[in-house]
Amino acid sequence: MGAGILMLREGFEASLIVGIILAFLNRTGRREGFIAVWIGAGIALLLSTLTGALLFLIGAELEGSSEMVFEGSAMLVAAGLLTWMIFWMRSQARFIKKDLEEQVERALALGSSFGLALVAFVGVLREGVETALFLFGTVEGSNKLLASTSATVGLAGAVLLGYAFYRGAARLNLRRFFTVTSVLLLLFAGWLLAQGLHELADGGLFPESLTVLVAAFAALAGPTLYFYLRPTKPVVS
Repeated sequence: MGAGILMLREGFEASLIVGIILAFLNRTGRREGFIAVWIGAGIALLLSTLTGALLFLIGAELEGSSEMVFEGSAMLVAAGLLTWMIFWMRSQARFIKKDLEEQVERALALGSSFGLALVAFVGVLREGVETALFLFGTVEGSNKLLASTSATVGLAGAVLLGYAFYRGAARLNLRRFFTVTSVLLLLFAGWLLAQGLHELADGGLFPESLTVLVAAFAALAGPTLYFYLRPTKPVVS
């Protein structure tokens, strides 16, 4: 389930980035820039896929305690990065559309197809590399077939939602979508932390304790959920 939610959320964010750029080009009568956007996004997807493949190859080459320490460390990094990403997205979401359109406008003003491709490349690559790391932590810590199937379904859903939004056919409440998926991902980050510590314990770095694992999950999930869900105070001017 975690892999599916990750792919749905991260894939949808990448689709939104491409969709915002394409919609702006279409709205301003500059559809000739579509090719550069797709090239930039395509290269970013390729590099993200290679990053994920590299992580799995490294993990496959290691054995015994080294493999467990590597996988455990990757899970801890993924838990921290996932938590940071959720709060960063919450604080920056309202500015993303404007920032992307300004970057596209600057690239168009310079007549730079490379600059236009770079805007799409950077946005999609950030989501792609994050997803590669998250998926590695997810797949290595659970049933590989189930996680892979879940990830594929999540990715398909993300692509369909992104296309529907670009075409104006979707009426999804974005605020609710991101709130629900963020809550689930914060719980998942707590699981990644506990699972990472479990792998490190299996690797012999410290004695394993169920109490420690449960406490680690609660220590991450509890405070992050509280700070994410608490009502924001209105700004007094």
